[in-house]
Amino acid sequence: MNERQTVRVAPSFFEDLDRQLGRERGPNGEPSVVDFQSVELIEIIDEFATGFELLPTVIEGRDDYRQLIKAGLLVRGISVIAQQVSDGAIELLRLDLDLSMNWE
Repeated sequence: MNERQTVRVAPSFFEDLDRQLGRERGPNGEPSVVDFQSVELIEIIDEFATGFELLPTVIEGRDDYRQLIKAGLLVRGISVIAQQVSDGAIELLRLDLDLSMNWE
């Protein structure tokens, strides 16, 4: 088993989340920011903490940037870009969600 690494979530990640999901659930059951943080974010952090080196690189020649693309439980798809910074921690930088689900 891989050693667990420290993962931090950058303000830019939360800005991306706030742009894509509302503070309250949508009228058809669309997830809220809190729903995402409670369900999806925990799993994303765990995947980066235990498998950062196994994820594909984002920039050629820069092994410190990696991307996770996965199906979500609350949304159709999730893409997260992270960077391993100088102190060895991994920072989640960018978040893109595929919200094309039919919640009705």
